This record gives sequence, structure tokens and C-alpha cells, in this order.
Amino acid sequence: QLEHAKVTIITVETDEGVNAIGKPKGHYITIDAPEIRTNNYVIHENITHVLADQLIELMGLKEDASILIVGLGNWNATPDALGPQVINKTMVTRHLFQLSPDELKGQMRKISAIAPGVLGITGIETAEIIRGIVEHVKPDLVIAIDALAAGSLERIGTSIQLADTGIHPGSGVGNRRAGITEETLGCKVIAIGLPTVVNAGVIAHDVVEGVFQQFVTSPKLYQLYKGIKPETFSQIIDDVLSPFQGNLMVTPKEIDSLIQTVAKIIAGALAISLHPGIDREDYERYLQ
Repeated sequence: QLEHAKVTIITVETDEGVNAIGKPKGHYITIDAPEIRTNNYVIHENITHVLADQLIELMGLKEDASILIVGLGNWNATPDALGPQVINKTMVTRHLFQLSPDELKGQMRKISAIAPGVLGITGIETAEIIRGIVEHVKPDLVIAIDALAAGSLERIGTSIQLADTGIHPGSGVGNRRAGITEETLGCKVIAIGLPTVVNAGVIAHDVVEGVFQQFVTSPKLYQLYKGIKPETFSQIIDDVLSPFQGNLMVTPKEIDSLIQTVAKIIAGALAISLHPGIDREDYERYLQ
């Protein structure tokens, strides 16, 4: 528990762990920071440093490592534009090493960046685009940034999630695409995500739960509530939302501002964690 964030680290090492949480073996880090949504520069800077520290631990980079940063998502859809916005703010350096390698050695690492768009824009699977770039650029590490679907309302825009197991774009909104993982790319992949949308069914379930919790003071009504199976609640909600076939997603009205804020936090954390020569108190000079 830090001043403005709570960091939770889960390491999955066994098959039992894989079965328990339904995720591959690896490291999973969640930074819960509800104050991200406040308009406070000091708090945002603090969260940037927390994220940078976790990235440094997770990446374990060599001094001369080469990194490809991938901003996943559709830049035309605000809730899905987190990845491209991070790319817009990221300073790339790979080309500079061809000009002044000695001056940069030990101060910066080779950074290249791409926002490959989505299948509906390019007609090409995102994983195929990235695989082609990786084969040519040959990075030691790929960092993929994407907007996620939240499992609960309070996580929207407040929970930065990291994993060293890669990512499957679109899986959170029922549009799972080919995976961007070490197995598919041949190099280590770290995923950074932020929930920006939530399924309407989750909201409906929370509302129903909240209403019935008010019945605690009325024993008869509360017993009625406790007697209803969870599957029944889910079925009722599914029936109400059936015209949308489960695809109704909700996002906050201030999502444009939130995306810009978190994109700056992630870009700042990447600058600090990837470049040893950058002063932590002066990292904003290295953002686009």
C-alpha cells in the first residue's frame, strides 16, 4: 500500500495456479489508483513513478536492450484509443543509435513504436503486423498497451494492469483476436492495460445486488433475495439485454480526458523505466 496506489502482485508458477485463476504461468501486477481520475498533477506524477518501478522489476532489461512499444486499439474510438495515445507521447530512439551510438550508450535504449490499428481499419490481423515488424526489427522485448474491459464498475480508469504473459486484443469485448505473446512473436512480451469500458450486464447485476442488499432490514424480503439463485439473476439480465446480444458496453462521459491522463502516465513510466539516463524528476522533457 503506497501513498496514492495499492500494488498487488500475483505470481502463477504451477498448473494448479493456472487452473485456479484461469491464466497462464507468469507475473500479474495490478496498480489500483482511484485518484487517477482526479485532476491532480502531483498524484499523477506519483502514480507514474509507481508504475515505472514495477516495470523495471518486470522487464529486467540489459543495458543495450532493444524495445518495441505497440499501441493496440482503434484511434477512432475514444475508449479504445489508449494504446495509440501512448505511442503519440512516446519518444523513439532506435534511429538515433545509427547517428550517435556512443553518446547514447548507457543513457538510453533503442526504442521503436507502432500503433498498428485494428482489423477493421487495416484488413490485417494486428498480430500479423506486429510479427512482421518483430522479424525485421528483432527487439529483445515487446511492450503492448491496450484498453481493457472492466469486471466491475470501480475499476474503470483506476486500475493499471501489467503482465509478462502477453495479450489477446479484443478478448474483453467478445472480439478475441490472435494473441501477442512470446510464443507467437519469439520474444518476451509485457502487456499494460487499463479498463475503459464495462459490460452493461455488470452494471445491471451491481444495481440488482445493491437494491436487494437494502432488504437486510426486512427479513422476509431478504430471505426471498437469498433464495434466488445467481444464475437466475444472470438469466434475467441477459434477457433484458438480449437485443444487444451481450455487446452493450458503457464508458464514462469524461473518457477522453481520462485516456489523455493515463496515456501520459504510461508514457512517462516507460520513459523512466526504459532509459537509465533520464532524471526521474525531469521525465516530461522526454515525452512527445
